[in-house]
Amino acid sequence: MGASVYMLRCADGSYYVGSTAAEDKQRRLLEHQSGAYRGYTFSRRPVELVWAEDFERITDAHAAERQLKGWSRAKKEALVRGEWALVQILSKRPGAR
Repeated sequence: MGASVYMLRCADGSYYVGSTAAEDKQRRLLEHQSGAYRGYTFSRRPVELVWAEDFERITDAHAAERQLKGWSRAKKEALVRGEWALVQILSKRPGAR
């Protein structure tokens, strides 16, 4: 059984990062879209899936989710566009070589 990490772009332009069991990914996205739960995305609908990645272990998916939640907006947008070189540049501390 695997797990998925996903990123949604909300109607207000913000990003939501979540994780779920891989087999539940489509159901979970529909829940976000329908407002089934009164969480972050409830008042920011509609939402759009912009990125997702599958993991073999749920612990790896949770670690990736926590990491992505700490990323800047610019870094998240570079990931969505698949600009890996920019993700690396944005990962460096200011002034670091």
